[in-house]
Amino acid sequence: MTAYNVVRMRVKEGREQDFIDRNWQVDPELMKGLKRISIVSTGDRNYCLIGEWEDAEAIAGAGPIMISALDTFRDTLEDLGLGTGVTEAMSGEAVIVGYGKGESP
Repeated sequence: MTAYNVVRMRVKEGREQDFIDRNWQVDPELMKGLKRISIVSTGDRNYCLIGEWEDAEAIAGAGPIMISALDTFRDTLEDLGLGTGVTEAMSGEAVIVGYGKGESP
């Protein structure tokens, strides 16, 4: 079943282009089961990375590779505060996939 991971981040002032450029350098082929990654700007240096995966096991298996990828741009990120660190991540299996305009569940 399709699963997603979502990672919230805040980029240091003046480092946004560096953050974007370094993310383009991450090789998604290294992450078995990954279908696609999108990075969404949610305003004022805030971003969410959204990964679509074949299943939850693929996300778990790619954990070490995702941490290695994060390490290549970690210095561009601000601490989110409250003991969170530079990222806030969550993941889970999709409940609805592909629901859009003119479609019904």
